[in-house]
Amino acid sequence: MYKRSASGWLKHADFLLIDIISLQLACMLAYVLRFDNRPFLYRDDLYGSYTLVMTILDVLAVVIFNTMHNVLKRGWYQEFAATVKHVLLVFAMMTFYLVSAKISGRYSRIFIYTNTLLYAVIGYSSRVIYKRILCRMVLREMQRAMLVVAREEDIPEIAKSLHEHSNDAIRITGVVLTDRDAKGERIAGLPVVENLGDAAGYICREWIDEVFIEATRDQAAVNRLMEQCREMGVVIHECLPLKTSVRQKQFVEKLGGYTVLTSSVNYATPLQALIKRLMDIAGGLVGCLAALIVMAIVGPKIKKESPGPILYSQERIGQNGRRFKFYKIRSMYMDADARKAELMSQNRVADGRMFKLDFDPRIIGNEILPDGTKKTGIGAFIRRTSLDEFPQFFNVLKGDMSLVGTRPPTVDEWERYELHHRMRLAMKPGLTGMWQVSGRSRIVDFEEVVKLDTEYIHNWSLGLDCRILAKTVKMVLKKDGAM
Repeated sequence: MYKRSASGWLKHADFLLIDIISLQLACMLAYVLRFDNRPFLYRDDLYGSYTLVMTILDVLAVVIFNTMHNVLKRGWYQEFAATVKHVLLVFAMMTFYLVSAKISGRYSRIFIYTNTLLYAVIGYSSRVIYKRILCRMVLREMQRAMLVVAREEDIPEIAKSLHEHSNDAIRITGVVLTDRDAKGERIAGLPVVENLGDAAGYICREWIDEVFIEATRDQAAVNRLMEQCREMGVVIHECLPLKTSVRQKQFVEKLGGYTVLTSSVNYATPLQALIKRLMDIAGGLVGCLAALIVMAIVGPKIKKESPGPILYSQERIGQNGRRFKFYKIRSMYMDADARKAELMSQNRVADGRMFKLDFDPRIIGNEILPDGTKKTGIGAFIRRTSLDEFPQFFNVLKGDMSLVGTRPPTVDEWERYELHHRMRLAMKPGLTGMWQVSGRSRIVDFEEVVKLDTEYIHNWSLGLDCRILAKTVKMVLKKDGAM
């Protein structure tokens, strides 16, 4: 799923929030420096109203005069000049207000000048620091892996334009040429990762968030690739004036220096993405605390019956092919992964794209007695009660997963995926999802799992997430569907 960018001043709402906080700090410091025997700033009606008017004028300056334009592209000196200009603009608007209202004499000039100076210093410092944090976040977590499909002669210009206009939010992982086979070569410093006819298979197996496609002479082959990308749920940026079907949500936007028609199975607005992430952070914090308590209770019992670490980590496949460490409380013996191959013949999911057994002997305490009775232990208990899932809240807090999404496959399961199965990876994986609340232990047809996950992605909304979370809590309390 695609996170659609905001436009206008909303694009930099985070910088506006930081600017407002900087203004409040400047007002409080100026107030303390000028009046050491006055009450708290916001309890002083006179200067509290001054701060409120300044905040309103600060927002108006950003909205009307667009003072945050290109804030991410400014260097240190440019940012300093822009900050001073913004502060002086707000100061001038405030002066005009005080004079027009004939109340300028009620305020201390020392306070006003000190406030303006501190606002410039704190505002500039906070912008610079926040931009450094953003850059690190972009490079570490938010950078999108993009495959460029275009003619050889256009690759250098496309790479340059995307780099100059994306603020490092895009990382071109490779290119596919549309006018000749050149797999293994390098064009403009970028590797040609696959030929056009085999590009879909490469996209299915690698970490690719988005595909940028430019017009070509071999339009039939490109159209075929685009259809395959849509089948996989991969975001497509189609350089206009290419024509495409309307099977997915589409909109025209700017990408680098190009006007593109973007196609995605679904998309989230910046506000929706922010709310979903805040829900994840809130749930992650509470869940991590609960996970520590659960580990303290069941950990000694696990170590007694099966010596080894309490936590189990495994490489899983996340959104669009990202790999990450997936955490669970260990409910299986230490040699569980090694024994998986010998038990594959008992797998309830015939195609091997998931692994489920009616009675798994790798689970701690599971044993078939001589009389045929099936005995269970601590491992089956924590799986039945879903206690083993709690450490995944650490994944949620880190940003590898979300509270609601699709279940992340193991590497060996992912390697068996066909093109349409990759649709499951179009969203960040989750602790719970449509498949889980539909009775995960009873569904053994992988195509049915894909159908449910695809339905979730197509119909995603914050309301749907809330309904799935509510159903999940109900199922866990009833111990229904866990396995």
